[in-house]
Amino acid sequence: MQRPNVILFCVLALSLGIATQASATPPPPVVAHVDLTRYLGDWYEIKKIPNRFQDQCAGNTTATYSTRDDGRLNVINRCLTDDGSWDQAEGIARITDPATNAKLEVSFVRLFGWNLFWGDYWIVDLAADYSYVIVGHPQRSYGWILSRTPTLTVDLDQRLRQLGYDPADFEATRQGLQP
Repeated sequence: MQRPNVILFCVLALSLGIATQASATPPPPVVAHVDLTRYLGDWYEIKKIPNRFQDQCAGNTTATYSTRDDGRLNVINRCLTDDGSWDQAEGIARITDPATNAKLEVSFVRLFGWNLFWGDYWIVDLAADYSYVIVGHPQRSYGWILSRTPTLTVDLDQRLRQLGYDPADFEATRQGLQP
């Protein structure tokens, strides 16, 4: 089931920076290069900075990326809600830094064939074997730790600090919930 009001708020918050105040802190660095072919597929959310557009998610949150004919990526975000139903948002990602493929923008709002309200999606850390990724935002108002498996044994708190994030801002995502 799609929730247009939640998706619309998500996109507005990301693109307009509603939850963000500008600061003198420079944005986090992105990784040197992302092989998009290796990045495609399923990712499990391990931790996130809480945000309003995921309030309905009780757990089992995933993101799936696939290629499109126009060079962009399909994005499907999915989670299990408190009532045991699935919530799904379908979007499109576009590369904004083709030199690294590490800076993307994502849109979950489509109107008359046009994608509206693009939000920043920066890959700020990526395991050499593509087993985990830290996704951030230029103002650090959003952040996700994703893994190829529902659990992650690597402690990324020190890496988050190096990137200018407070690990205490991240909350664990419950995986393995029964619908």
